[in-house]
Amino acid sequence: MNRREARKNAFYLVFQIGFHEQEELEQMKELFFEQKEQEQQQIPKEQKEFILKEVEGTKAHLSEIDEIITNNSKKWKKERISKVDIAILRLAIYEIYFSQEVPNSVAINEAVELAKEFGTEQSPAFINGILGNIVSTKE
Repeated sequence: MNRREARKNAFYLVFQIGFHEQEELEQMKELFFEQKEQEQQQIPKEQKEFILKEVEGTKAHLSEIDEIITNNSKKWKKERISKVDIAILRLAIYEIYFSQEVPNSVAINEAVELAKEFGTEQSPAFINGILGNIVSTKE
């Protein structure tokens, strides 16, 4: 499993943040990894650690991340943005602001790739625009 696959798995779990309480999210993580094992999709320890770090980091900084989304999506209220796009943005913003492991350009590119796979036809451009604005104002 490469980083892109690990990030996709982190996205699956970050998506769940909007639907579950803290205790339920812990159970979701356990069930997620159990299901992967049952499907014979072994996740190497290093990749599992990366996934958990991404999910837990995103969750820990959720209010800050959501404020960044709100401040940078001027024409869109956060409530109007699709749940998929919100999850992608949350994960990418965590990487841009709070993770030292991922260069900004990689975080944006990976977010756009997730948007192509899971979002609407407009999602990649929307995600790219918001993240591009975030990075330019951050620097």
